[in-house]
This record gives sequence, structure tokens and C-alpha cells, in this order.
Amino acid sequence: MSTPRLFQPLRLDALELENRILIAPMCQYSARDGEASDWHMMHLGQLAMSGAGLLTIEATAVSPEGRITYGDLGLYNDACERELGRVLGAVRDYAPIPVCIQIAHAGRKASSEVPWRGGAQVAADSPHGWLTEAPSALAHADGELAPRALDAADLKRLRDAFVATARRAMRLGIDAVEIHAAHGYLLHQFLSPLSNRRTDAYGGSLENRMRFPLEVFDAVRDAVPAGKPVWARVSATDWVEEGWEVEQTVAFAEALKARGAAAIHVSTGGVSPKQKIVLGPGYQVPFAERVRAATDLPTIAVGLITEPRQAEQILAEGKADAISLARAMLYDPRWPWHAAAELGARVRAPKQYWRSQPREFKDLFKDTTFGQR
Repeated sequence: MSTPRLFQPLRLDALELENRILIAPMCQYSARDGEASDWHMMHLGQLAMSGAGLLTIEATAVSPEGRITYGDLGLYNDACERELGRVLGAVRDYAPIPVCIQIAHAGRKASSEVPWRGGAQVAADSPHGWLTEAPSALAHADGELAPRALDAADLKRLRDAFVATARRAMRLGIDAVEIHAAHGYLLHQFLSPLSNRRTDAYGGSLENRMRFPLEVFDAVRDAVPAGKPVWARVSATDWVEEGWEVEQTVAFAEALKARGAAAIHVSTGGVSPKQKIVLGPGYQVPFAERVRAATDLPTIAVGLITEPRQAEQILAEGKADAISLARAMLYDPRWPWHAAAELGARVRAPKQYWRSQPREFKDLFKDTTFGQR
């Protein structure tokens, strides 16, 4: 019996993943001044034992002003590096899983309240707020304070911040870097004509709007050792007329591939509250399929992929090379175990938990080094 596609290895540069189940970055809004907390140890620890092929740390800000909320994780100073290192050290002691970090800047969507308190913009003069910065002085939504438009010195500062965060991640032994250029955050704001009204070399034409995100990618790729994969997460469409759309995404993906991107993670939306998204199972998969077909770049699909057979079919039909799970993994942190049982594969699990496997799946779990300190 052949191994299901979902459980076949995937190679990204020199990093080989045991399977094609990727844990997506999921903000926890539980950091203190950007520093990881014990919540992150619990959260990442349980996901690290899931049997997935890769664990991605949530959107991690490259500067204090780049945080979505005051509770966001950061990696922009020594304290942030120390605390994230503490968390990852504890997780790695017990769970041998490759780790990716998503590095990000929220742009005009920064200085927000945490979601369970409404998520609205926090006033710049509030103890938990600050003046945001973006490609253009355009507010994200009606009633919000417009951001400060970035000048040439700011662009250099931000490129340097992405590089500094990537270097800190390398010091922590992180295996891969995902650059966040999706969901309406800073790099997506440069790409979309809805948020970028600049008249200099970074605005106007598609080539100009791609310029700064590509400069950031180049700088980060140069800062990360050869063999360690770097890729980007993109929103393939704004879901708004005259916004960023899939053909522009293809052009951006081709440019990333030429610069050494190991993959592309295809999501959608986030740049405008006017977006009109038609939800349904796997609703974003056609965008991943389109990018993959046009570029032959390893493509990661995400978005209402919840069932093992659904995920397997996406991969078997060549619509993507890997599946990224977020909410489904929070709801069921053992999703890969259950997928392996359903599809007839094997998966790594801590020996301490082996007795949990049902009798009919006595060969479900593989040997592993979990818990071997």
C-alpha cells in the first residue's frame, strides 16, 4: 500500500519535512512587550507533539510599532530573543519538530486591541497604542486614524529590522523563515493599489508596488544561511474590485522564485474591510492551484481545510504541495494522528502517549525521540 500524499516527505531547500501537514502561524496575543510567555510554551508545546511536519511560530513583529496589538509576539530586542529562546528550548527538549518563524510588520493595521476585546484601533495616545506607519497615509477603515507615510529613511530602517529579526531567529536555531506579505499587513499594503498611493519608485506600477516587498525578501534571504528555506505568505486576492488579484500574485511569486524562495504560502484578503469573501470548504485552494500551475513553485494551501480526505485530495490532484492548518489544529491538536489513522499512514508521537492509539491502529505511531532529555 502506497503512502498517502499527505504523509510523503517534502523538501524545502535543505530542510526535509516528514510529511506535508504544516501548522500555520496563529497569533496568540499573549506576549508582554513582545516577549514570549509561558502561554507560548504551552501552546507551542502541544502543537509540537501533533505529528505535523512543520510548526510555524505566529506572526512575530520586527519592531514594537510593527505589532498588530500590544499583546503580539516580537523578536526585535535582546529580551524578546531571550524569552523566545527559553520557550523554544523547553519545547525542543521534548518535541523534535522543525520550526519556522513568520516575521511581520502590521503597518496601518497595528495599534489594535486584542480580538476578544473587539480588535478596534487603539488611540495613539493610549498606554497601549501608537501612531502607525504605512506606504501611504490612508486609514484601514473609516473612523480610524491615518498612518504616517513612510519615507526613504523609514524604508531602510524597516528593511534592516526584518534582517535583524531574521538573524535573531537564526541564533535561536529556527529552521525556516516565512515573510508575511498577506492579510493587509505592511508588505501587502505595498502590493495592493488599495493601500499604496505612492508616487515614488515604490508606488504606481506593479513593478514599483512589488519593489519594497522584494527588497525585504532579498535582504532576509541574504541574512539566512544557504540551505535554510525562506518563503513568503501572500494574499492572492483582496476580494475587492480594482485591488490586488491573482495574476499580480503570479507575477510576485515568479519574482520570489527568481530570488530563491523555497515555496509560497497562498492565503487571501485582509487589506480592506470592503472585501467580499465567498466562504466554503477549501475556498482558497484554487488560488494556490493557479500560482502553482503558473510558477511551478512549491505551494502551501490554507483556508477551511478541515478533513484528512479533503487535504489528501488537494495534494493528490496537484493543487498544492502542502496543507497549512490553523483553526482545525487548535480545535484538534492531534489532527495529524487522526489523519494518519484515517488514511492508513504512520505518524510520530511521544512514547508516553502510545497507549492512546486504538487497537485497530496498533502500528499508527512511529518511534521517536520525544521526551529523551
